[in-house]
Amino acid sequence: MSLDGKVAVVTGAGAGLGRAEALALAAAGVDVVVNDLPGGPGCGVVDEIEALGGKAVLVEGDVSERSTADALTLAALDRGGLDIVVNNAGLLRDKMLFSMSDDDWDLVLKVHLRGHFLLSRNACAHWRTESKAKGGPVYARVVNTASEAFLVGSAGQANYAAAKAGIVALTLATARGLERYGVRANAICPRARTAMTAQVFGAAPEDGLDPLSPEHVAPLVVYLASPAAQTVSGQVFVVHGGMVALLAAPVVERRFDADLWTPAALAEQVGGYFADRDPTLSFAANDILKLGQEAR
Repeated sequence: MSLDGKVAVVTGAGAGLGRAEALALAAAGVDVVVNDLPGGPGCGVVDEIEALGGKAVLVEGDVSERSTADALTLAALDRGGLDIVVNNAGLLRDKMLFSMSDDDWDLVLKVHLRGHFLLSRNACAHWRTESKAKGGPVYARVVNTASEAFLVGSAGQANYAAAKAGIVALTLATARGLERYGVRANAICPRARTAMTAQVFGAAPEDGLDPLSPEHVAPLVVYLASPAAQTVSGQVFVVHGGMVALLAAPVVERRFDADLWTPAALAEQVGGYFADRDPTLSFAANDILKLGQEAR
């Protein structure tokens, strides 16, 4: 589990999940490049890490901008290398689809999906070059942040759900395309009480351990970043409140065949199948919301 000497970039690390992840990685021996928006609380996180005897540096900037991804990459390399990428930064602009503006859509996709892409591309390009120079695989970990919203098609979050679905696809493509170079990429779907989710989960309980504290998520991130997770890649996990659930890939429910399809034949076979099927069922994985209901 040792991560001594490794260097990680954690985006959106000024508060909430990112802060918890940065602190946990630092406690495991990682030198952390902390990212936050200009003027945000990122400096305080660096101070926390250093007060605990860890190493950290702050790089401010919007993750959806190429310049920020470049600055984060250079900061990591200046500290000795780039071993771990934790893409966490995000925001919400929740609206029903018919009320969503162009800006609501573009901003969420830009920060979440483009933000993940820009830093991942930089890291993977570095790891590929490093692997070719070494003549073999290198140490490389990517932990991306998806959401159960992509599994259930959250009605008031078309932009967010679409971005998170894209992040899962990006994670799988990263894991498959970069495996030969040593890259291990996974996605987490965390439930956590943060400033971004305050309107969803409400206030924390007054007494006892908060089952939706970000501290429940951070250990999984440390594990996935560690040598112990060498055989874990291209996976999606739901995590919160002491629960980690590994998601299975989608399965084929029913196959329909014909020599040459016609609309009438489709109506007979496909339509006939749906005539006897629960009409409320769709591709949405609604059962996922039953995981750990006691934590709600």
